[in-house]
Amino acid sequence: MKRLIDAFYNSVRAFRRLAASEAAFQQELMLLVLAIPLGWFVATSWSGYALLIGAVLMLIMVEVLNTGIEATCDAISREFNIDIQLAKDCGSLAVLISIVLAGGIWLFAIFERIYGIPV
Repeated sequence: MKRLIDAFYNSVRAFRRLAASEAAFQQELMLLVLAIPLGWFVATSWSGYALLIGAVLMLIMVEVLNTGIEATCDAISREFNIDIQLAKDCGSLAVLISIVLAGGIWLFAIFERIYGIPV
């Protein structure tokens, strides 16, 4: 049980630090704040609502992992290294894929809401 409590405190510490200093994380939190009420009006079912909010949460999760990769790389070396560049670029690509996926899910849901046709 102590490990679970310690892990919770570590997670809260990471959340606070990211919310205070990482612009991308702050933007994605604002997106989540907007998505929670907007998703209610866009979704045509509870499962659709869960999918919309889950897509934004997945984006935030990938951003957190990308930030962890970047922090690890910066702790190893601040000098240019082709392998570190690849690690950072891969993290960035993962975020981009998440943005495209989340955006696609939202577009399909909006299309379904407007035209009433399940996609």
